[in-house]
Amino acid sequence: MKLCRFLRDDSPVIALYDPSKGVQPITLTDEDFFSDPTVVKDGSWQPVPEQLLPPVPTPEKIICIGLNYRDHAIETGSEIPTLPVVFSKFNSALLGHGGSIELPDISEKVDYEAELVVVIGKPARNVSADRAMDYVFGFTCGHDVSARDWQKGRPGGQWLLGKTFDTFAPVGPCVVTKDEISDPGNLRVRMHLNDQTVQDSTTAQLIFDIPSLISHLSLFTTLKPGDLIYTGTPPGVGAAKTPPVFLKHDDHCVVEIDGIGKLSNVCVSQPKN
Repeated sequence: MKLCRFLRDDSPVIALYDPSKGVQPITLTDEDFFSDPTVVKDGSWQPVPEQLLPPVPTPEKIICIGLNYRDHAIETGSEIPTLPVVFSKFNSALLGHGGSIELPDISEKVDYEAELVVVIGKPARNVSADRAMDYVFGFTCGHDVSARDWQKGRPGGQWLLGKTFDTFAPVGPCVVTKDEISDPGNLRVRMHLNDQTVQDSTTAQLIFDIPSLISHLSLFTTLKPGDLIYTGTPPGVGAAKTPPVFLKHDDHCVVEIDGIGKLSNVCVSQPKN
């Protein structure tokens, strides 16, 4: 099942999602998103709105994994990690399909990162890797937008600040329930920048696979329904190119993941106050 969310009369609507048909509202609400598996159709298929909300209600946590593709770690000049590199984003960074990525005026090196995002479906604490997938609701596309001059160019390395500017966590266009993804460990992940494919790999290249990540994270914190785990980005980021390529006004970013769809966002320069 593919589910999306959008606004109608200033209220969120949950709908079935099929880019060939459109969206079909259902009676599911944000409050029972993870607890009520019943799907009752509430209307006919209609065109996909130009802008969608993040596909799951506001998560308690947005957890991100850095340097989780071997080739990406090498291209950044980093050592291959022996434990997952974990950081986070604030909820204010969330952005849906069709929304605008705001390029902050205090950064000149905003970069792109296409990622598979795991959506947690029920509380998970101290779970083993072989049981970890029992706690997954589904998967979505994610874009870990990153201000490199803050992430790495400030005292101590400001990963949190460099990763959590408003609009720096696009997700969507839909969440696909795990029963429709036969092998999340072998999904093609691509980033298209202005119609040029700049990242292209598969989740088979992850250093730490999805069950290992969930198990590891659950040692430290209780994962809650709706929590998002950005699983890492493949090689090809802009900062590693010669010369470097950073996002600019009117750039069009599309994250494409097989079995999920395409997450599309346009960059805009942040208005100065």
